[in-house]
Amino acid sequence: MNVFLDTNILFSAMIWPNSKPALAFNKAVSEPHVGIVCTYSVNELRRIIEKKVPQYLFYIEKFLYSSAFSLIFVPVPLEPCEEELKIRDIKDRPLLRAAIKFGADYFLTGDKDFLESGIQNLKIITASEFLEIE
Repeated sequence: MNVFLDTNILFSAMIWPNSKPALAFNKAVSEPHVGIVCTYSVNELRRIIEKKVPQYLFYIEKFLYSSAFSLIFVPVPLEPCEEELKIRDIKDRPLLRAAIKFGADYFLTGDKDFLESGIQNLKIITASEFLEIE
C-alpha cells in the first residue's frame, strides 16, 4: 500500500516524535506500506523549518537522512492533472499531482484543503484515520 506523506505530516513527525503524525509516519514507512515523499515537500519542509524554527535545521537533515532508506522520493510531474484543480492553494497542487502520478493509495495530510477537496480517485485521510486502518 503506497502512502504519500504531505509536508505537514513530515513537519509534525519531526518536531513531535510522539504525536499521531509521527506514529502515522512510522506506520507509513513500515511493511506492508511504502512511504512516498515528493521532493517538493522536502524543499517546502526546509523552508518552513528555516522560517519557523531555524534551530531545528540540523534535525531536519538528520531526520531526512535517516528516513532516506525507508521512503521513496519522487519528483513533481510537469504535466498538471485535472484533479488538482480541486485544490484551492496553487502551491499544494504539485503534491497531489505527484501522489496521483506515482500511484499513492493514500494521501496522508492534516490540511483541510486536501481533506475537503472531494477528490475521489485517491483516499485523502488524516494521521488519526490512517492509524485506524489495519
